[in-house]
Amino acid sequence: MQHRKRRKIYKPELIKKEGLFTKIKKNKLAYLLITPAIIGMIFIHLVPIVSGILMSFLKLNQFTLKQFLKAPFIGLDNYKAVLFDPTSTIRSGFLDALRNTAIFGVICSVSVICISLLLAILLNRNFKLRGLARTLLMTPWVVPSFVVGMLWGFMWQNDGIINRVLVDILHILPKKPFWLTGPMVLVAIIIPTIWRQVPFVMLMFLAGLQQIPDEYYEAAKIDGANAWQRFRHVTLPMLRSVLSIQILNGIINYVYSFNIVAMMFGHGAGFPGKYGDLLMTNINRNSFQIWQFGTGAAATVIVMLCVMLLVAVWYKVFQDDLVVKDN
Repeated sequence: MQHRKRRKIYKPELIKKEGLFTKIKKNKLAYLLITPAIIGMIFIHLVPIVSGILMSFLKLNQFTLKQFLKAPFIGLDNYKAVLFDPTSTIRSGFLDALRNTAIFGVICSVSVICISLLLAILLNRNFKLRGLARTLLMTPWVVPSFVVGMLWGFMWQNDGIINRVLVDILHILPKKPFWLTGPMVLVAIIIPTIWRQVPFVMLMFLAGLQQIPDEYYEAAKIDGANAWQRFRHVTLPMLRSVLSIQILNGIINYVYSFNIVAMMFGHGAGFPGKYGDLLMTNINRNSFQIWQFGTGAAATVIVMLCVMLLVAVWYKVFQDDLVVKDN
């Protein structure tokens, strides 16, 4: 009789998990190749973050700047000044900047996603001069953000091209409004931000649309689905992963938005007033123009914690879309 070889059965619970040092020893070359990138990331990201957190506990201003990290330790006083002290220079405009940033972020995120998705759907169709249309729509993304701020700053002037078109040519408005002062400031910041962000997000949606098989739409048509139903039940579900990433980018980009506002209003961080001041311009102005580096660092840490909270909520909502599923 021939003896059959017994197959070894491996039970998952009996397999020992490899430790970190075992993995490093097993994949020496891979870890050696990524070591320079890890060192670079530590110096670029980790060191500034740790330094900023340490600065937020120090009395760091124009008088103690030479001491830097050896400046007097004052605990949570900088955080109290940002959140609760009405006499603090940064506290007086911090809540206005927080409100403006929230409104700015929500309007920009929703508008950019809606406009970008609409343009991506249109550009995904076959029509003449489609390549030229794609090229022209990508132009705002090529322009640096600080140049966008300067250009739109001139366009929003009282005698700028926007007022001339709206009042003198089209007669949409009865008189020329002041876009760079008063309640209209936030509008003057939101529109160029949307104008610059749409091309990149549109490109991401266009790439996602081109990955959706045509068979899905054909099957939906056979089942009697109209255009809206095909968009709702085929396009949107297939774009959830792209949509989730764009929402994350929007949360981070709009909270930390700075270049357009700084260049539009000049003088470094500028001052767009209480109706248009954002968190980053407020913190930058109080840190580098009033020399309150300690309170500026504390405000930055507070903003960072708020963003981390928003990212945690985002991850909770979209975590299923981030998992790569094997076929």
